[in-house]
Amino acid sequence: MPPDRRPDRQQALRGALASEGLQGLLVTHLPNIRYLTGFSGSAGLLLVWADATILVTDFRYAVQASSEAGAAATVEVDPTNVWERLGRILAGLPRGALGIEAHALTVRDAERVTGVSAHRIVPTLELVERLRVAKSPDEVAAIREAAELAQTALAGVLPGVKAGQTEQEVAAALEGALRRLGSEWHPFPTIVASGPRAALPHARTTRRAIETGDWLLLDFGAQVGGYCADLTRMAVVGARADERQRALYEVVRSAQLRARDHIRAGMTGREADALARDVITGRGLGDAFGHSLGHGLGLEVHEAPRLAPTSEIPLPLHAVVTVEPGIYLPGWGGIRIEDDIYLGPEGPVCLSDGRSELVELT
Repeated sequence: MPPDRRPDRQQALRGALASEGLQGLLVTHLPNIRYLTGFSGSAGLLLVWADATILVTDFRYAVQASSEAGAAATVEVDPTNVWERLGRILAGLPRGALGIEAHALTVRDAERVTGVSAHRIVPTLELVERLRVAKSPDEVAAIREAAELAQTALAGVLPGVKAGQTEQEVAAALEGALRRLGSEWHPFPTIVASGPRAALPHARTTRRAIETGDWLLLDFGAQVGGYCADLTRMAVVGARADERQRALYEVVRSAQLRARDHIRAGMTGREADALARDVITGRGLGDAFGHSLGHGLGLEVHEAPRLAPTSEIPLPLHAVVTVEPGIYLPGWGGIRIEDDIYLGPEGPVCLSDGRSELVELT
């Protein structure tokens, strides 16, 4: 049983609030609420004050909220209006500056806060997210487990993929395997893109029938204990790869392996991105790699830090990031290889299987 890290997380947040001159923070971003309390429901308001942590939710979560939060928060259930309940709670607290999550709160809900509170409302940016960047050993273990589950699901589905099947049929088989193996849900819509559609970095899975010799790009993930894995694998369907497919695949594979092996905590997001980008650019394909190298991974599939040409922020120790270079050639197809990497004190650790060899489904 891993240690309960919620008290330490809340105390670290209170330290951040004090440094910002805030009396408290209203947390509305659901992954942040889960990180601080364990509550995994879809509706909740969390008030973190100097000497209190109060979770406000509705009737649907009366039992779940108390069970999941336990001693980490006082649970208040309001069957009619959680905002009015929040107002009554705030009325009993000393006046001061109340932070809100400006990056997550809608304008309408921000108006609700000002409508029920006499406190001075102060917009904040990603106070909890900054704490979430460095992962504890149990968080890393959950991401590793999610990656292993995703890999097992793919291993069961990929050998059965044949020309003539549709992208949606392959996605359905993969998503079904993920759920049967224990994935809580899909961290993002599964991408299955074939042939020229593999040139769409965030393709929408369609009814297109896979043809012999097509590229098949599969971008998918699993979720365990709230934590996400994010993987991309490639295959050629029904035939051996042709010379061009093989050559371009090797470019992406070389770039991915270089970044995967040499990324380190402390280098900037730009420096990490350059590990792969320099390889692809050196082969004259820089314009075909239009997205960043990767992103943070945790309770959300996209979170800090960023591995991008524009990021001068150092990568934190104990972060988990994706490494996913790609090249995309409209009308021909695209290639992306993605693994999940833990930035440990001894260097990078691949939490996924790192299987980057070209797969040919003949």
